[in-house]
Amino acid sequence: MDFSFSPEQDAIRDTARRFAQDKLAPAYKAREDAQCLDRDVVAEMGALGLIAGDSPAEFGGFDLDSVSVGIIVEELSHGDMNAAYVQVLGSLIAQIIATHANEAAAREWVPKIVNGTALAALALTEPGGGSDAANLRLRAESDGDGGFILNGEKTSISLADQADVAVVFARTGGAGARGVSAFLTPLDVPGVSRTRFDDLGSGSVGRGSLFFDSVRVPAAMMLGEEGGGFRQVMQGFDYSRALIGLQCLGAARASLDETWAHVSEREAFGRPLAQFQGVSFPLAEAEARYRTTRLICFETLWRRDQGLAHTSEAAMSKWMGPKTSVDIIHDCLLMNGQMGYARDLPHQQRLRDVIGLEIGDGTAQIMKMIVAREKIGRVVLQHG
Repeated sequence: MDFSFSPEQDAIRDTARRFAQDKLAPAYKAREDAQCLDRDVVAEMGALGLIAGDSPAEFGGFDLDSVSVGIIVEELSHGDMNAAYVQVLGSLIAQIIATHANEAAAREWVPKIVNGTALAALALTEPGGGSDAANLRLRAESDGDGGFILNGEKTSISLADQADVAVVFARTGGAGARGVSAFLTPLDVPGVSRTRFDDLGSGSVGRGSLFFDSVRVPAAMMLGEEGGGFRQVMQGFDYSRALIGLQCLGAARASLDETWAHVSEREAFGRPLAQFQGVSFPLAEAEARYRTTRLICFETLWRRDQGLAHTSEAAMSKWMGPKTSVDIIHDCLLMNGQMGYARDLPHQQRLRDVIGLEIGDGTAQIMKMIVAREKIGRVVLQHG
């Protein structure tokens, strides 16, 4: 059993780490104040191969393995977990497009996502259903000329007011998941409007609603076969859940690093704070929780690379990553005393940002249901 990274992965880590330290961390708060991502910084990420590098080389990617992508996410998040979300969404959406779009659409949009000149959104959630993701009401009806007309609302969409294109899930058939199809939809077309929510955190990414009022989508922009959209995104979620776990843990690692330095330098009663067990023990416990959860996330990605089942591990990553990180960052905030509560230090911003991922992309309750179902089966859960 080998827990080391390859020399190539070490090089990728070093590139992502330098970019996070030099470009992301210094402006973490400024991007929140601006309430948007810096598109020049996103383009720099793309130029360095730090967005959707797992995309096929024929579409501008680098054919990176899943573990390498996880390394990138973790390192970027150490500087700014919101900027790292561009990579998480980029990998998920670029893979959907590369796998299921027609060649012309894939060649147009995947390279733009990879090089950071386009931001992509995943438009699945609707006002009437969050965790019940297959219960969609937004409809795609035939326009009689080979295309489709989209009508309805998507809500709680990350990058809703900044994205250039979205993978939109719509009902083309009967009830349930089998009636859901996916469409690659540019968001500058007539009939699309947007709103932005006033959220607690992740201000630079933002979240909001997308409204589709008789938006025409050519049949060629359907992703995969009709009725196959929900299955496509569910397969991708096992990947993105592990990446989200590492995204949150990267922020927790930053707070831990800063707090260890603080308690080593700050004195009370003539001694460094780190010499008091009431200070050092909680941080030691945080290190153990961080390491354990991180191993689960990387095991999930490793299993994906080996072609092994990883649904249960992915669910554990998505539930434990945000929860562990919230607890660690909160402890670090307290360890920094009165200044930890001030906006001058980044702990409060990281805490607010990470809390959002306890909800988005699947709650802990849903993740626990997935783990239980994988262990004892769907029938027992429904009728036992």
